Amino acid sequence: MFRIDAGETGKYCDGFSRRNFLQIGVAGMGTAGLPQILRAKEAAAAQGLEKKETSVILIWLDGGPSHMDLYDLKPEAPSEYAGLWRPIHTNVPGFDIGELFPLQAQMADKFSIVRSLYHNNGGHFAGGHWMLTGRRGPGSANVGLSPSIGSMVTKALGSREPGMPPYVSVPVASSIGRRPGYFGAHFLGQQHNPFETGSDPNNANFKVQNLQLTKPLTVKRLENRRALLQNFDKLRRDSDRSGMIDAMDRFDQQAFDFVTGTRARKAFDISSEDPKLRDSYGRNGWGQSTLLARRLVEAGSTFVTCHFGGWDHHWNLKSGMESVLPRVDQAVSGLFSDLVQRGLYEKVLVVLCGEFSRTPRMNNGGNGGAPLSKGTPGRDHWGNSMFCLMGGGGIRGGQIVGATNRKGERPIKRAVRPGHIHHTIYHALGMDPQTHFLNHQGRPIAAVDHGEVIGELI
Repeated sequence: MFRIDAGETGKYCDGFSRRNFLQIGVAGMGTAGLPQILRAKEAAAAQGLEKKETSVILIWLDGGPSHMDLYDLKPEAPSEYAGLWRPIHTNVPGFDIGELFPLQAQMADKFSIVRSLYHNNGGHFAGGHWMLTGRRGPGSANVGLSPSIGSMVTKALGSREPGMPPYVSVPVASSIGRRPGYFGAHFLGQQHNPFETGSDPNNANFKVQNLQLTKPLTVKRLENRRALLQNFDKLRRDSDRSGMIDAMDRFDQQAFDFVTGTRARKAFDISSEDPKLRDSYGRNGWGQSTLLARRLVEAGSTFVTCHFGGWDHHWNLKSGMESVLPRVDQAVSGLFSDLVQRGLYEKVLVVLCGEFSRTPRMNNGGNGGAPLSKGTPGRDHWGNSMFCLMGGGGIRGGQIVGATNRKGERPIKRAVRPGHIHHTIYHALGMDPQTHFLNHQGRPIAAVDHGEVIGELI
């Protein structure tokens, strides 16, 4: 459970303190206080940014997906580069993708691919830090140095609707095996970490952790304790000129709405969804996580992540890709179809990426030992050429941004760094990328420190 630090207080008669109250089923519920949110929106308006109610679904391919086998195939390259699969045509002329993506091929006009993304780092931790925070990170350490984009977005913008957690991870916020890892809020405070559902939405008995009141606590008792808290704070509020108590009151209200209201409960109840629609996403953890993400942004969450793990294919690339790619294809195609049918396509930005890509040249399956001693050939770590899928949320579909060389080794046209992706996400959300946040030393840190909006997508 996550806490917001309001100082130490005495315990209530039932053994709960103010801190305990703020923990009740509301992990990840913290957002900026109303004054901070209003200031952020005023800053955006001053920059001429359009007021928007857009949300983001980030599908995170944890472990590093190969651009050469998904969205940037090189059939004319030598066989050890071209790999095992061939490109297929999509419904957009000149926009080819991998043959294991037949469903996405029918709707390539709904998304675009950045083929020239790079950060030049082949380390899982450093690559994850680059992609999820927009900044250079540690080489091998797993401690983040900056807040995640989801934390910054939701601190500045809050939820799109009251009673919904602004930042959610389905089923977990996991980057390179660490929770919340680089999805975390770092110096923004743990209250800006994502709320994690904590279990697989594909399970028949799926339940969201921390959504229920604890057994001895009823809604009536919660209401009584909340009234007591308001009276307790009155003297401090009268003398407080910093606005902190008002911000805490807003946090309390959001926490109370989340636990006692119906909006979040309905959004998390994936069992109420039409079985045919559930089938269209894929009856597996990835497909149902993506469907749940759609339900959450529709209900009012601002930033939702889906964890798709298992992409570290140093060997056995063939069997690995044949397992994961059809699931991605069905989840992504199901999501875009659903967004269009529900009138949400312009309101929800979908982003799909991982921490880096894989080596353009396939290895021999030995991983330093004899050829094939570990398994069939695979691909190793590569941060010099990557991809990112973006669609919806006002992003132009059917576009290919940039290009890599004949062997897929590096960008040769319209090179793009992680900051460009972040700028484009902020633009879609109507948030000023120069919004500043104070770090532990009190130094103002901008949301993103390099790059610009990818103009071809706007």
